[in-house]
Amino acid sequence: GLSSWLIATVSLQANGSGGTAAVCLNMASAGGIAAVIASKTKTKKKHFVAQKVKLFRASDPLLSVLMWGVNHSINELSHVQIPIMLMPDDFKAYSKIKVDNHLFNKENMPSHFKFKEYCPLVFRNLRERFGIDDQDFSNSLTRSAPLNSEAQGRSGARFHTSYDKRYVIKTISSEDVAEMHNILKKYHQFIVECHGNTLLPQFLGMYRLTVDGDETYMIVTRNVFSHRLSVYKKYDLKGSTVAREASDKEKAKELPTYKDNDFINDGQKIHIDGENKKMFLEKLRKDVEFLAQLKLMDYSLLVGIHDVERAEQEEVESEDNEVEEEGESDGGGIGTPPDSPSNTLDSNKPLCPGEFDPSIDVYAIKSAPRKEVYFMAIIDILQHYDAKKKAAHAAKTVKHGAGAEISTVNPEQYSKRFYDFITTILS
Repeated sequence: GLSSWLIATVSLQANGSGGTAAVCLNMASAGGIAAVIASKTKTKKKHFVAQKVKLFRASDPLLSVLMWGVNHSINELSHVQIPIMLMPDDFKAYSKIKVDNHLFNKENMPSHFKFKEYCPLVFRNLRERFGIDDQDFSNSLTRSAPLNSEAQGRSGARFHTSYDKRYVIKTISSEDVAEMHNILKKYHQFIVECHGNTLLPQFLGMYRLTVDGDETYMIVTRNVFSHRLSVYKKYDLKGSTVAREASDKEKAKELPTYKDNDFINDGQKIHIDGENKKMFLEKLRKDVEFLAQLKLMDYSLLVGIHDVERAEQEEVESEDNEVEEEGESDGGGIGTPPDSPSNTLDSNKPLCPGEFDPSIDVYAIKSAPRKEVYFMAIIDILQHYDAKKKAAHAAKTVKHGAGAEISTVNPEQYSKRFYDFITTILS
């Protein structure tokens, strides 16, 4: 098949001079044609010599490998004809590359590593449906090293954002990878049917990186928050009130993630007008029905609030500081739009305070009547209702009583309670 050559292992060895690369392709399907292999091998040889020019500098070798791998996979995909439609095999396919080379950018790259991309054609198709150009995607992830985020996910997942803050890179478990494979076909179908118009995470690429024998799985999604409008308060809402408040440790952070009880105790509401509210709830309803069908639960609504007046004030203050420091400062935090010439992704028209480009900030909704912008999306959807959840539910029911608002209920109940709660917080 067309995508069969993608399921290939490429191994690189330095031959003393470190100049050329030996490429061996292990075809996963017997249907590969010798001519295709020959032509692919030629392009690969040329390709690797050119590859040496680009440096992927990151303090963490894992990030260097991610940058190298994303650059490599997007380059490879650019030579693959876009199929008319995805085949069942595409949802099981992967591409794999193994690099063994002591002279390979060794000041900032490990000399031995493996990079595996899952379902390359499926994720390329998803990126296209979410209006993301592959070259822009590659630039965002490889032009400069991803930034460390202080956010910590469930079970210690690590987060990074791309340097331009458009994408989030999250470490996930092998169970998450398996769950992603389980739902990918239905998720893709859902994205096709809703024309990419959803509050669900936008999954854009999934990878396995092997450095020093350690395997790390990563998934890339679109950032829920804006790359230019700063968020001053954020909430993670599940519609459950049992043990749903931010810890003291969390509250000590610069931008804590508050929870359901904090939201209620703050007297917080989401103020959006009738039309926006109707569209938002319609999307939410379809999304949670879809998640319930897949028996997924434990997801949250991530809410970020941008205060237009506060951001304007901070910008004025940071500009005053810059004048005093005679340009020693490196800009005034994330509130200022990235106006450097290298940022080719930004449209040329300058945006006014509180304005956003809806094709980039896809989760943003303007508040009415307040001077606020909300960013709202469903996150953490890869939790399947399994034996572990059922046991936790039984234990919590014993502890809190059958009627208590605990977070481990079955997926149908979870989606209904979640939806009902979100409707109550919109005003």
